[in-house]
Amino acid sequence: MNSYPPELLVQLAPVMFVAGLDVQPPQPPNAPPTPTTPQTSRQDPFQVLSLRLRDALAAQRKVAIWQPEKTKTFQVVLVDKDVPFPPRKMLRPEDPQYNSSHSPLSPLTPTSPLYPDGIIAPIWVRKHTTLVPSVFVMFMRIYESPPLQAGQDEREREAEEKRRDTELSAEIAQRKKTTNERGIKLTVVLMASRRMLDDPTLDGRLTYIRRQSGLDPRAALFVLSPVSQAEIGDFVRSLQDALWEPALEYYTNHSKRVRRKRNRHSQAASYQLPISPMASAGIARPLRPEGWTVRYEYKMACFAEFRGEDQVALKHYQDAYSTLIIMFGSTAILPPRTKRWAEAKVLADCINVKIVKLYLYNNEHSLALSHQNSHMRKFADFSRGWGIGEETFEFWSWLARQHRVFAELLEQGTRSNLKIPTPYPPQAPSAAVLAAQSLEASQMGLDAMRVLGLNPNQALQHPGFYYYMAARCTERRRERFLSALETEGESHQSSSPGFTNEKKVDHLAIVLELYTRSYELFKKWSPQNTQNPGRLTLWIAYRIAQTYYDSGKFDMAVRFFERIAKTYRRESWESLLHPLLSQWYACAQQLGDVELSVKLLVEMLGWGANASEEDPDVLQDDLLAVLKSTVPSSTDEPLVVDLSESRPILDASVVFWDPEVDVGEHAPFQILLSSRPNVSLSSIPFTSLAIHFHADVPPVVVRHHLEDPDAEIPAMQRFDLGQISVSPAAAESTEVEAVLRWGPGATIALTGSVSSAIPQQISVSKLVLTIKENSWWIEVPITPQTSQLEHALTAPRWLCSVDPPRFVPIRREDHSAVRVRYRPHQVQVAISHDGPAYIGEEFPIEVNITNEDDRELDVVLDVLLQPTEVDEAVNYIAMDDQRSTSLLKGVACGVLSPGVSVLKKLYLTNAGAPGERVIDISVQSHSTAQPPVSPVSPVSPTAPSLVDKSETLRTLAVPAVQPIEVQHAVVYRRPTKPQPGLADLATFDGMERDEASAVEAVVTSTVAVVAPAGLMIESVVLHRKDTESAVVIDCSVDHDDFSGEWFAGDEFCDKCRISLIPDEEHPAKPIPGPGEYELKWRRLAPSSPGSLASTRFPLPALSPPSDGLIALLDAPTIAHLHVPIPLRLTIRNRHPTRTATPTVQLEPDAADAFVVAGLRHGRVPVLLPGQEECVTWNLIPVECGLVRVPRVKVLDRRSAVLVAGAQAGAGVGGAQGAGAGTGTGAGAAEGQTDGDEVEVVDVRWDGRPERVEDAEGREVQLVKGREAYVLVLP
Repeated sequence: MNSYPPELLVQLAPVMFVAGLDVQPPQPPNAPPTPTTPQTSRQDPFQVLSLRLRDALAAQRKVAIWQPEKTKTFQVVLVDKDVPFPPRKMLRPEDPQYNSSHSPLSPLTPTSPLYPDGIIAPIWVRKHTTLVPSVFVMFMRIYESPPLQAGQDEREREAEEKRRDTELSAEIAQRKKTTNERGIKLTVVLMASRRMLDDPTLDGRLTYIRRQSGLDPRAALFVLSPVSQAEIGDFVRSLQDALWEPALEYYTNHSKRVRRKRNRHSQAASYQLPISPMASAGIARPLRPEGWTVRYEYKMACFAEFRGEDQVALKHYQDAYSTLIIMFGSTAILPPRTKRWAEAKVLADCINVKIVKLYLYNNEHSLALSHQNSHMRKFADFSRGWGIGEETFEFWSWLARQHRVFAELLEQGTRSNLKIPTPYPPQAPSAAVLAAQSLEASQMGLDAMRVLGLNPNQALQHPGFYYYMAARCTERRRERFLSALETEGESHQSSSPGFTNEKKVDHLAIVLELYTRSYELFKKWSPQNTQNPGRLTLWIAYRIAQTYYDSGKFDMAVRFFERIAKTYRRESWESLLHPLLSQWYACAQQLGDVELSVKLLVEMLGWGANASEEDPDVLQDDLLAVLKSTVPSSTDEPLVVDLSESRPILDASVVFWDPEVDVGEHAPFQILLSSRPNVSLSSIPFTSLAIHFHADVPPVVVRHHLEDPDAEIPAMQRFDLGQISVSPAAAESTEVEAVLRWGPGATIALTGSVSSAIPQQISVSKLVLTIKENSWWIEVPITPQTSQLEHALTAPRWLCSVDPPRFVPIRREDHSAVRVRYRPHQVQVAISHDGPAYIGEEFPIEVNITNEDDRELDVVLDVLLQPTEVDEAVNYIAMDDQRSTSLLKGVACGVLSPGVSVLKKLYLTNAGAPGERVIDISVQSHSTAQPPVSPVSPVSPTAPSLVDKSETLRTLAVPAVQPIEVQHAVVYRRPTKPQPGLADLATFDGMERDEASAVEAVVTSTVAVVAPAGLMIESVVLHRKDTESAVVIDCSVDHDDFSGEWFAGDEFCDKCRISLIPDEEHPAKPIPGPGEYELKWRRLAPSSPGSLASTRFPLPALSPPSDGLIALLDAPTIAHLHVPIPLRLTIRNRHPTRTATPTVQLEPDAADAFVVAGLRHGRVPVLLPGQEECVTWNLIPVECGLVRVPRVKVLDRRSAVLVAGAQAGAGVGGAQGAGAGTGTGAGAAEGQTDGDEVEVVDVRWDGRPERVEDAEGREVQLVKGREAYVLVLP
């Protein structure tokens, strides 16, 4: 931006003049001339205060171009107290013609630099930023009288203070007069000591000074005492806040004054005919109306910028710019190549910078870029009409300046708060980032989204791009200048001042500066990847190298070429690498570096740079010319041209026919060496080709031998390398002869075979071509291609015919190497077992290993039991003395001679659920013969294993099943013996079982044999585990013998009676079974029974149902005719909290076979919870046979009593109601007062299942039939 006046570019802010802070350190009259050390404690506190105030005020705002912050800070200028202001008009105010006179900077003033047709000058902006303030702050000391001495009069002191205050007021009034003439706010800050602040006369003195001096009543007088640095900052901020509104009012008045002038001028202006510039030569023409419009609009824009009103300033700048465009459109208004034309052009460029900057302040990136492009496009069109189009250096100089100014503006903005929208698609954001983006919907984000669908020229780039564009335009400028310089004598342009100045410009230095700055910014803004810099970044580095080359700095160019070529080689950028290598070679020639020249020429042969099919010998001719005309710096050692990161001079492909061979077996291979289609290597003096292998294979040297040098080189040649053997003994390299010359696109095929006495991997590591000419000795290593098939365009080929050339594709990944291995061992592994395996047994598996090889083998066995997906399944494997849950490692089988077998037994123990068990068996064998000695050191990491070993794998899946299945059936019985009463002390004794709550459970266990081969059961035992809640009463297994052979499908049953006492707090909690069955069994096998195994299964968990009110009917099973028998009915209330009111009713029938003696219908006493009552009848049978006992009905009248009480209350409350419907209500109530029927259970058939709950979690009472029968005998 140094090309433009800084006054037209800087950010404008309100100006504050500060006076009275001049610090003059006192000089003592008798001070010794010794070095002084600053002593802060001895300094005058007011001097320290002045210094701190100067620093604090000067640091408020710096003059800069980019300042988007909208804070109440002034641009402070330190001045003297009596600083004068520039005159507003040429005449003094007392002159009669003062009102009709104009400003010294007006185009109407003959002495003005703008007279007669200038628009605006930078000095006008400088006047309002450095010569005329908006507020004037003057710091002054108020007089402070010394302390009263003895004999001193108080009136004399007051008189002295008044005299001093009067003098101070006069000085302020004099300054106030000059500021009032310009409408400038004057503020006085009186500096006083802290003692003075406590003086009661201070307020009166301040009032006197303000009135005498004529200061404003608001924000015009402050008092400040020496304070700390932090308090000074607070004072400066408060001072600026207080003076901010007067400053804005000052600039607002200026805007109003300029607007009135513009309006008067537009009304008084009349249309003038355009005057031809030829006709008006030498005649001073006044400024046209368009020029006055630009002048006034620019002034109003500046004043709005002073006020911080960016939108208003932008509008006035746009109006001024559009009017300037109109003026430039007419050569009559602004004749080209004149002083005013140049001034207007500079003004237009500066206004464009202002408009772009204000757009960027508001994050309107697209509008800023659009205006910048529009400005360059419009003035480019104007330039063509002015005769300074693209063919002139002036055009490209101006265009480069526009790009550079825009880049500098963006660079300053990015250092502050400007955010450039990224053109890259955003990554998938996280949830937190999405939430943040939804809250921050800024214009910058919208611009970034628009960029994704726009032309890159319409997307705002980072500053480095525009520096790059400025450098490119400067290069065009240099080209046009050089063209003009060649025709200097033929054209009249050589006498122009512009051309003379252009000769003094160092174009290449400017280009280097711009490219370097662009390169640095591109690296800064590119993705952080040091291994892979951006494409354009490398291109800019290449342009820097070219510029260094053009400027004759060949060493610097070589440095850049070295760095750039690394990436271009790695990524195979041929179109960029070819010119780079050519210029690099030219630099090497200029520097006289023959070794570098040879290396570059060899590399250019590999890339085919500067070669074509029409002239394929150009590169080899250059190389031969260098080799014949120069000598190397050293002849003792070869010059190695490393092309590992570049393209080799020949395309080398190595193919082995077999992927692996046995020891001693020959492996055929081919090496294909092909030249480029547009490069000829027929004249290069290749003397030998050395083929190096990765393994311990001696190199094969192919010597060049050509009988007829003038013979035509065929496109395909094949030479045999013979058989190459690798043995532990050291061997010499093999030499063969072949023709080492290639024409364009020619291929040489080298065929041979390789064998090895030891196992290893054999591949070709490199090929070394040797070139010898005069004293030159050059070696060119070539690495064969080892690209994988999925990344290769064509598959590797095997040459099967030379004339005509025919190839067979090799579709194998490892085509470039062969693996030599020992002959696999012939080991037979047979596995047998009698499956399936039973859960709980030790299942035997036989592993038979046979040596069918002709070598003696040492065999080791590994067994791996794979983990199962069955939960809680713990399995074991055992062999010999090893036992593990997963791996048996290194089970020795001994040394097996040829034809010898060994039998090993593997035992598998299964637990948990049934399923499939997978076993991996690895039989490892190695030869007992002494391995050969390898020439490679055994400690070398590349040394292959020389042990002759082999491995045979078998996988076995053994199904595991349950040998026995058990099913349990449980019924629950109520106790029939009398329950202890509520008053019985034994009920409350914690040591006794609560027999009242006891329930008898009968568990029926059905054991079924499901083993396919059957079982030999040796014993069945119930192991009791009694608890307080469950006790085993008896079990049938204690008396029955179940031992014997049981086959698949056989079953046996056992019954067990258990006494249960449910938990009163948690009655629904299941009770664990008080024991478990243990079955000891063996597998039934044809030869002999298997090993002893045991299976345990526990008694089921018990959940006895609960009772409420229950009736137990106890009748004898057999009776005799006419012999009385008792019929007992026990009513129990097992509800935990509710009482019962039962009634008993015997319902005789004429068909009954009994005569009943006892209660027919009666009420039983109220039963409390846990209480029971017994009712007995005597029955006399009168018929023989199976006869039914008279039916007994039990009702619980608790609910009936509650219903009756509710009805009685309802009858009293509704006695006053109508009588309608009372009959129906009474009938309904009568039907509900019988009570709830109670279940009557025959104790002989008492048996309930487990607790059953409904969908709502409530227990369901299952009621069985209540019929009871007795067998009556005669």
